[in-house]
Amino acid sequence: MTELTDFQRKISAFLPEMELRFQEPMSKHTSFRIGGGAEVMAFPKNKEELARLLKTSALLDCKLSILGAGTNVLAPDEGISGLVICLKDCLDGMQQLDDTHIRCMAGVTMARAAVFAAGLGLAGLEFAHGIPGTIGGGLYMNAGAYGGEMAQVCTAVEVMDRQGNLRKLTREQMEFSYRHSVLEDSGEIVISGEFALTPDSPEQIKARMKELIAKRTASQPLNLPSAGSAFKRPVGGYAAALIDQAGLKGFRVGNAAISDKHAGFAVNLGGATAEEVKSLLSQVSDRVYENSGIRLESEIRIW
Repeated sequence: MTELTDFQRKISAFLPEMELRFQEPMSKHTSFRIGGGAEVMAFPKNKEELARLLKTSALLDCKLSILGAGTNVLAPDEGISGLVICLKDCLDGMQQLDDTHIRCMAGVTMARAAVFAAGLGLAGLEFAHGIPGTIGGGLYMNAGAYGGEMAQVCTAVEVMDRQGNLRKLTREQMEFSYRHSVLEDSGEIVISGEFALTPDSPEQIKARMKELIAKRTASQPLNLPSAGSAFKRPVGGYAAALIDQAGLKGFRVGNAAISDKHAGFAVNLGGATAEEVKSLLSQVSDRVYENSGIRLESEIRIW
């Protein structure tokens, strides 16, 4: 058995009842299927355990990373030092607050939230049905697709700071912008979100979701590991079109490639490394800039 690091011994002593895994492969927890071992990965079961983890990490002064479903993350090949808190199966639950409002916990997937709302006859989350992340990650980065985004329907977000304290932010306090919220600056963690939706026929809502899923399936490389859209939408164009115009569909670096089905996606052809993906994104950004004068910015969170 590999000898434990000093940090692994200390956190085990502080949190003997917590589910902790040592050198847990990040590739098992990211949609890119890339990434080395996390020194310590913790799986809290509720917000009380999350608060204990955050207070302990502050006490031990360790590097801290928060992971949701890992659908927009490129983890390093060499792994992650310190503590990674995985919230994917934590903070679960959804409830209807009144005729038009629902609350979803951060660990709920966007797809589940959309289906829950549809079942209640509430429209507005259809765009989220095909987004493969969680509510927490979606609010953190103001996720969106097909003309919809979280900022349009979110009314309030409960967050926890790195000391374990809770507070509620209004939509205005969230400072939503394109693929951004204030949480990226504050470091606070989403606990739950409240959404204002519109009454509609469940059948019509589900039909719209089915139509969007069909579009996504027909146009996107869902059969290969990726992190969704590789680049943010630039001012003055669309990333996929600019990449295509630069002749980069199918362009590859090692086993990382621009999808030949949708030029906006970087995919793992099998065994790709984080370094290959980073090189791919950098070269594509440079080539598009040379071709169009527009600089593409990565939408993937590179750890």
